[in-house]
Amino acid sequence: MPQGGPQDLLIQFAPIILLVVLFYFMLIRPQQKRAKEHANMLANIKRNDSVVLSSGVLGKVVRVEDKEVGVEIAQGVTVKVLKGMITEVRAKGDPAPANDAKA
Repeated sequence: MPQGGPQDLLIQFAPIILLVVLFYFMLIRPQQKRAKEHANMLANIKRNDSVVLSSGVLGKVVRVEDKEVGVEIAQGVTVKVLKGMITEVRAKGDPAPANDAKA
């Protein structure tokens, strides 16, 4: 049985190394980037921002604490929400939907 040299060993492991590099650039790196952007978004939340919660509920931020945020989901109804459950911060100048009455 012939013994393989270092080149044969490298040729055997090259596909595995290529897959690890491919997984890093296709899966791990973009996920880290999204997590960093989300953490930055949560750090910049302030009063009167419109937010979307992970459950799909829309609300307006009325109080910001370290780990929790007070969100007004209806007039006079405020709930405490963990900052991590906020998925999106919408701009204050979003246009109103067409079916809402103008006040």
